[in-house]
Amino acid sequence: MYCNDCGKVIQDDANVCAYCGKPAGAVAPRRKLLRPKQGRKIAGVCAGFAEYFDVDVTLVRLLWLVAAIVTCPLGLVAYIVAWIIMPEQPEAAAVVPVGTPATMQQG
Repeated sequence: MYCNDCGKVIQDDANVCAYCGKPAGAVAPRRKLLRPKQGRKIAGVCAGFAEYFDVDVTLVRLLWLVAAIVTCPLGLVAYIVAWIIMPEQPEAAAVVPVGTPATMQQG
């Protein structure tokens, strides 16, 4: 069997890769293209693409800027379309510890 991440040969019954430590034998969950709430400058489009493709957000921002300058209005229009189409990352549910006054029963 081969590791899905690094491609090296691992044991058939291995749960994790001995070389890279990633889970083996299972298909990696598919990432979603979302606009994150943290780390955004304008709308989070570049941060979302950087997270999706696992690259530095500064590189994505520079590439988008170059594309906007070289193609004149097309880069700006593409950014606005991506802003409209890309869903925003959902908020994480707030965890309230057990025993706080909000969860204690009155009696």
